[in-house]
Formats: sequence, C-alpha cells, structure tokens
Amino acid sequence: MSRSSRILSSLTLSAVLLTTAAATAPHAAASDPWWLAKVLASDVTGPKAWRHLHAISEATHAHGGNRVSGSPGYDASAEYVTKSLTDVGYRVQRQEFSFQDYEMVAETATETTPVSRQLHPLLAYFSVSTPEAGISANLAEPAGRATGCTPEDYTGGDVTGKIVLVDAGGCATSLKQVVAADAGATAMVMNVNYTNPTMNIRHRIVPPESARIPTATLTRAEAAELKADAAQGEVTLHLDLRSRPITTKGYNLIADTPAGAEADTVVVGSHLDSVDTTPGMNDNAAAAAMQLEIARQLAPHAHKIKNRVRFAWWDAEEKGLVGSQYYVDQLSRRQQGETNLYLNLEMIGSPNFARQVYNGHTPGGPAPAGSEQITKTINDYFAGRNLPTVGLELDDRSDHSAFIKAGIPAGGVNAGAETLKPAEWVPLFGGTAGAMLDHCYHQSCDTLDNVNPTIFDQFGRAIAWTTGRYAVNALKPGSR
Repeated sequence: MSRSSRILSSLTLSAVLLTTAAATAPHAAASDPWWLAKVLASDVTGPKAWRHLHAISEATHAHGGNRVSGSPGYDASAEYVTKSLTDVGYRVQRQEFSFQDYEMVAETATETTPVSRQLHPLLAYFSVSTPEAGISANLAEPAGRATGCTPEDYTGGDVTGKIVLVDAGGCATSLKQVVAADAGATAMVMNVNYTNPTMNIRHRIVPPESARIPTATLTRAEAAELKADAAQGEVTLHLDLRSRPITTKGYNLIADTPAGAEADTVVVGSHLDSVDTTPGMNDNAAAAAMQLEIARQLAPHAHKIKNRVRFAWWDAEEKGLVGSQYYVDQLSRRQQGETNLYLNLEMIGSPNFARQVYNGHTPGGPAPAGSEQITKTINDYFAGRNLPTVGLELDDRSDHSAFIKAGIPAGGVNAGAETLKPAEWVPLFGGTAGAMLDHCYHQSCDTLDNVNPTIFDQFGRAIAWTTGRYAVNALKPGSR
C-alpha cells in the first residue's frame, strides 16, 4: 500500500471512530442551537481536508519549496485557496500590506582554532550584520548561567571583543544580545539546545531597533563541539553574518459568509506562510487546509446563520505575526467591537501531538472576557467524545496575539512544536515521552509525511463544531 493510501486509510478510520450519534443525524432542526455545530463536525473530515493539504504541498514544492511571505510558493498556495473558495460561492478579498523585512546575504561561521571546522549558523531576523569581511575573535562563555540573561551572568569573566556562546532559554534572544553587548561582546552565537542535535531554528530580534551585535543560532551538536574545544583551551571563530533590509509586500486572504450579522462576526484564522527552511506542511499548511474545508462545508448553510463568519488566511506570521496584526490595526474601534471572537488554528497535525486547547489565559493573566467560554466549548466537544485535552497559554507566538491585545476574546487549538512530551501525557495522547511534539518544526522534513492524520481530523472537527456553535449563537457579553 502506498504512503498516500495508508494516510487516507488512517484518516478514514479516524473519521469513522469520531462519528457520533449527532453525526449520524447531521441535519437537525434549525431550532436546535447546536444544529450547525453538529452538521459541520460531521461534514468536515480529515480525508476531505487532506485533498487541500496535498494541493498546497504540490503548489509549495513546485514553486521553490516554501511559502515564505512574498514568495512564488505563497502565491501559488493562495491561488489554490482562492479558487477553492470561489468555487463554492465566496468572494475573496486580498488585504495587501508591506513590511520591513530582511534578506539573508551571508550565513557562514568557521572555527579556526584549535581546529578548522565549518559551522552552520542562522542569522537572527533584524540582527546587526558583521562587516563584509566578517569578524574574527576568540570565543567566550558567560561566567555565570549559560543563558546569559543578566549582567551578573558575565560577572567574573572578560568577554570584551569576544564572540559569546550562550544557551537558549531564560529570556528572549533580543535581551541576551543586549546583555552580551553591554558586557563588551562583539557578537553572539546561541545554542538552540533542542533534543534533536542537528535542529536549528532562526530567531528574531524584536523590536528591530534593539539589535546591538551580530546574533545567530547554532545546533546543539555544533555548540557542544565548541564547548568541548573551549574546555581544552582557546577557540577562535570567524563569522560572516550579513543581511540587507528590504520591503516585502504581502497579503492576507479574507472570505466572508454572505449572510449573518456583522455586529457579531466570528473570525476563524490560520497562517498560510511558512519559514524559508521548510515546506511547512504541519506549520501551517495543515491548519490552512482544514480551515478551507470548514469554509467549504459551511457554504451551503451560510444563508441560515445568525452571525457572519469571516475566514482569514494570514501572511507573514513567521515574520512576526505581521499579517494578523495588520488586519486588527485596520479595524476601527466599532469593527473591533463587532468582532465577537477569534478562533485560531496552529500546527494541527504534529506527529507526536498533544491535544492542546488554548486555555483563556495569557502569560500575564486572563485573556479578554469570553476567552474561557471558547475554551469550554472546545473542551466540551472533546469531552463528549472521551478525548482528553491539556491547556495552552495564549502567548505571543501565533495570530491570536493581535486580537487579544485589542480586547477580542480568542481561543483555538495547537498540537505542539518544540515542547518535549512529558511522560504523563503519553496515556492521554500516545506518542513518545521526552521527544518533541514536532521533531520537524521549521525543518526540511516538515512534509506531508510529518502530518499526523488522527489529530488533523480531530482538531478539524472540533473547530468546525465551535465555528458552527458561534455562527448560530454569539458569545454573549454575560459569558465574557
């Protein structure tokens, strides 16, 4: 049996297992406030959405192998989404914007002493560049904590004019390079420190104006080699890390149901772009494909809903949540108030997944009133099918962020990225303890083979259910 056949067989089995009594009678009376939720949770399936995922995969691979903002891969995928929506009656708007971006010019690093060894750094977005000839300097490490997050971590050591090697974690990369610069370092390389020793991910300096010194990431394996050499004596590196500022033009795709009250608009969103190092099937083509299928299955019922549903495919999420932030920034105060809630789909096919539901809280406290009610709606759907969930904070890593900052209730689902699966999650979700939820996160192996069809189907049905619920009954102020 081919890989595609095995995936479709698995998806079909998952669809059968998740079909409930409600799904066997999907066309319940319209007087039932849950009628559309039941219909959509029955009609939206993994196998149907997989056809869109496959099409996006083909468009991506035929046009450069990624969907980075401004790329042919993004355009080709957006064209597929647009045609699929117009085929069932939607009018699709391109919301165009431009943003400050960087093009990578040089990303090389060489250990020159005590051995000659090529390294493979990734220059952080918005980092300061080295001179065109590069820089050569001795390697140093913080005298205190390896994360180098505070001035005290450099007390007792001398990093003046040196390239510092720090570990990820403890604080933002932006802060690390400021602290290192204040201590006198001329550049910073950071061990991403993932369990996969060959995994590297490009970081970001935010805000860009805080950039002080050239900053890049290294794999855990390469960082370990440098640390081992440094333990024996002096290590010298040569870095050539350069980028140039450019302006990138991007666009979101927006499609509204033709009916439903604008005063209680339900926005359902996912980002369509990827980073430049991957075809990005789990991050985030799977979510974009599933959202497309939800929109298509809603289309026959769109004239019977009470509240407008707006589907949005965001661009430039990977460049700093640019597209979704631009969308929210363009809303008037009245339009923000008319946005009843936002549902976000992010990485819904992680191979070692956790069934994570955003929990109505941010790292700084409760999310806008009503967010916990969205969480309850999604959790209740899973509870009714004896599928356990765990909570996930509404942090600044996905497109819900702009909505939350604007005071709009938000929720959604996420199967996980670089988080290591705790042993206690294995009885809940299966998989491998101690392994990343997605070992191909931002890597070239994030292909169709990386998407888990079971959680893909389950999360799709859950968001279809939630969309149907709030398209019929708005999230009321009393529940916010």
